[in-house]
Amino acid sequence: MSLKLSKAELAALIEVSRGLTSTRLSHNVFKNVRVLTGNKLAAYARKTGILEITPQGREYLFSHLCVETLRKLKADPTARAHGEALAFLLRKGHLEVRPDQVGHFLTTKGEESLQDIDAQG
Repeated sequence: MSLKLSKAELAALIEVSRGLTSTRLSHNVFKNVRVLTGNKLAAYARKTGILEITPQGREYLFSHLCVETLRKLKADPTARAHGEALAFLLRKGHLEVRPDQVGHFLTTKGEESLQDIDAQG
């Protein structure tokens, strides 16, 4: 995840991922469409001309969601987390469930991954 989007660009990508119904863009999406299409996170559909999220855009959103889930659970192990991200992080060994305690806890692998991400950006 070497690409870094600003908060406005990320919000525009999330809006596009929800599915646009017309070719008219909101102000935020219109303002950031050049960045999203330039980084191949969104593209215009050939038949309809409506801006759509690409597989790379979905992958970026999912990795961003996983990083935010790691940060949230590091701060509060009992916090609610997104189901798909939580399942992915448990499966990959970044989180663990302790039977004697409530919540999800970061493993050493999860801590190292979070430190690497923070060191990069």
